[in-house]
Amino acid sequence: MNIVIDKNNKTLENPAKEIVYKTNELNLWYGENHALKNINLDIYENEVTAIIGPSGCGKSTYIKTLNRMIELIPIVKTSGEISYRGRNIFEKSYTVEELRTKVGMVFQKPNPFPKSIYENVAYGPKIHGIRDKKVLDEVVEKSLKGAAIWDEVKDRLHQNAYGLSGGQQQRLCIARCLAIEPDVILMDEPTSALDPISTLKVEELVQELKKNFSIIIVTHNMQQAARISDKTAFFLNGEVVEFDQTNKIFSTPSDKRTEDYITGRFG
Repeated sequence: MNIVIDKNNKTLENPAKEIVYKTNELNLWYGENHALKNINLDIYENEVTAIIGPSGCGKSTYIKTLNRMIELIPIVKTSGEISYRGRNIFEKSYTVEELRTKVGMVFQKPNPFPKSIYENVAYGPKIHGIRDKKVLDEVVEKSLKGAAIWDEVKDRLHQNAYGLSGGQQQRLCIARCLAIEPDVILMDEPTSALDPISTLKVEELVQELKKNFSIIIVTHNMQQAARISDKTAFFLNGEVVEFDQTNKIFSTPSDKRTEDYITGRFG
């Protein structure tokens, strides 16, 4: 078993897993606003890492930095380093297209394309040059099964995706993400717009997906973080206050600010 010492000299126990993302002294500014401050986090493969904290604390900014989507905002500047599988994602030779074939993203609100269910899932593979109908059929079926929605949609693959319920649309978006065979799945509040039954289905899916993927999930729902994550990072005012095994964070947090947040004293 590997023992990892974080910047606060807390010991995190990890099985013999590879580090997928290593964030080292990351700082980010929106213009003059210092939004992320000296972020240090190690994300391990085949784990669910939850990021919690009050609104405006930097959670979504952080995960949008992991796939460089944050660069779509012109006033953003960064310092520090984020390594994905040992390579700095900010290197000039590292294109966003190359990164995003390995790092998929699921957003807060389901965002299917105005196309059929089949075409939603086939879109990514087609962009990457797959044209063989038999191969595409296999990818679509495998991805929809992986997102636990195949049985619900297999008889209406050529109907518009907008005809699905909100929970089904979100699982379709997960299937669309799986179709490009990513290594990491980023999820930004993926169940906040869903009803409790759909939320449970997505949570069960996340637990299944971590067998093959590394998942980083931003959530306001602390019960959700406690249910589905292996490790939890608590963000506050752009800083990582505490990062540890989830059961440790929720049972015996080391920082009083973490305790105050998870017990509802603020946030």
